Amino acid sequence: MRRTRPEWLVAAALLVLLVLTSSRYGWHRDELYFVVAGQHPAWGYPDQPVLTPLLSAGLYRLGDGSLVVLRLASALASAATVVLVGVIAGLLGGSGRARLLASSMWAVGTVALVTGHLVSTATFDVMFTAGVVACVLKALTSGRPGWLLAAGAVLAAGLLNKLVIGIVVGVICAALAVVGPRRLLFTWQALAGGVLAVLGALPYLLWQSAHGWPQSQVAASIAGEGNRVAVIPVQLVLVSILLAPFLIAGLVRLLRPGPARAFGYAYPALLVLLLATGGKGYYAAGLLPVIVASAGLATDRWLARGRRRLRIALVSAAAGVSLALNAINALALTPVTQLQESGINDLNPEAGEQVGWPQFQDAVRAAVRTLPPDRRTGALVFASNYAEASAVRLGRGLPPAYSGHNAYAFWPPPASATGPVILTGFSPGDATSRHFTGCRPAGRVDNGYGLDNDEQGAPLQVCDGPAGSWAAVWPSLIHYD
Repeated sequence: MRRTRPEWLVAAALLVLLVLTSSRYGWHRDELYFVVAGQHPAWGYPDQPVLTPLLSAGLYRLGDGSLVVLRLASALASAATVVLVGVIAGLLGGSGRARLLASSMWAVGTVALVTGHLVSTATFDVMFTAGVVACVLKALTSGRPGWLLAAGAVLAAGLLNKLVIGIVVGVICAALAVVGPRRLLFTWQALAGGVLAVLGALPYLLWQSAHGWPQSQVAASIAGEGNRVAVIPVQLVLVSILLAPFLIAGLVRLLRPGPARAFGYAYPALLVLLLATGGKGYYAAGLLPVIVASAGLATDRWLARGRRRLRIALVSAAAGVSLALNAINALALTPVTQLQESGINDLNPEAGEQVGWPQFQDAVRAAVRTLPPDRRTGALVFASNYAEASAVRLGRGLPPAYSGHNAYAFWPPPASATGPVILTGFSPGDATSRHFTGCRPAGRVDNGYGLDNDEQGAPLQVCDGPAGSWAAVWPSLIHYD
């Protein structure tokens, strides 16, 4: 098994599955935003660093708008994480079978399938965090501190994608300082790796500083969403609840004395931090690969204790059922006409957010047609959120689109107020609508499937223009979440 590198075979199988199912529904709301944000290159945005938007915009252009091409990056990242899980299992002393078990457990899990299907910052965050863990563990098990330079380089790349990885690695370093081994923390390679990490975070931090730290407002909005209640339950389904006994065994194994002990303590410490700050439960996903890797070793040892065929059948059944359930939930396998009735949309709301964008664009076109022909040319759209605005910007034959949501708040507002404005997602008479004059209803969005998502039933209005100049009303239209 060592010669055949079983994790590579598992990763290849996962990659094929992800590519084959990548375009069954349609664009996710965040993917639309990433592409448009990347078309406005900057060192940062209110809600994220630069890597995912730039990568998305580049792939969008390379694939001429192909969703398969765009999501290929996510599929490759998820497959790479499978390989890293196998590598980590090997560094923990696992046999070829242990590496096969570990990589397979990860590949059938919710995180691997969801982040491999959609483009998201979490997709690359998990991969980079697993890469840092592998490099640090290599340094610990080999006694070669040069691997900390590699860890710093991977961390720097990860910080160009999302700052959460910095928090996770900080918790790992704190755990190393408390439970050891500490010696590598005091080497010049550790210091140099830290410098590399700072260089990776610096562009985003400088951008945030120059723009009034909008990330703090985004974080406050996330913390106010009531995430604390879900932090612990979410951990049971990030891989699979059916594999939870094996994962618990893997965590217990990590807590025992050894070079990887700090990773075992870092995980519950991170959960406590998320509970204290109101962070989302999936922020802990970056530490799960090392736990799953350890679970592979624990399961391998359990299989060798007797009743081998029965135990192999139990593990295989747990993994197989996990794959089936998670794939149905994550990979757009359910026909879109049955998505609401099946309950999939309730279990995984991100599935529903991939449906209805062509219908949304058609609703905007219909609103434009309600205008007199001589006023259609100067029309523009003001959207309630970044997804609506991005769907209009990426659509064909649609007016220019603007919004006050997140990154859109920093892009120039319309230069003049001469043309009519189509409002999307704002109800008549609400706070935002009152900043516009002469508004009248222009229909509602209907995705055609009765699917309950963020845009279903969203109202459209046609207004004469803003109540004053765009420059005057713009500050009142900005919001972050």
